[in-house]
Amino acid sequence: QVQLVESGGGSVQAGGSLRLSCAASGSISSSWCMAWFRQAPGKEREIVAYVTTPGSGEYADSVKGRFTVSKDSAKNTLQLTMNSLKPEDSAMYYCATRANRLCSGRANAYNYWGRGTKVTVSS
Repeated sequence: QVQLVESGGGSVQAGGSLRLSCAASGSISSSWCMAWFRQAPGKEREIVAYVTTPGSGEYADSVKGRFTVSKDSAKNTLQLTMNSLKPEDSAMYYCATRANRLCSGRANAYNYWGRGTKVTVSS
């Protein structure tokens, strides 16, 4: 089994920053893809970001230039640094992983999910 635990969510004003972390444990390989998704009330879960190669990431258009994703494969942790936050970034943020080194932007491609951490951005 694989466990994912997110942390770092909270409430901030527009323009502020937060840093989310995801710690993975259990039967996970350091080569597995790890990704961030988010889901706002009444909306579908959507991809936020994932690491493609060390130092590089793939981002949703809505967060490009503001968010940075990074992964520590040795520790099986995933981070998401969020700057210039907007009210529309408010959502539950989830960490996900799949038994594949290649990542996907589709939520149904992931086998394991954390419980999420809530981000609220006020205007």
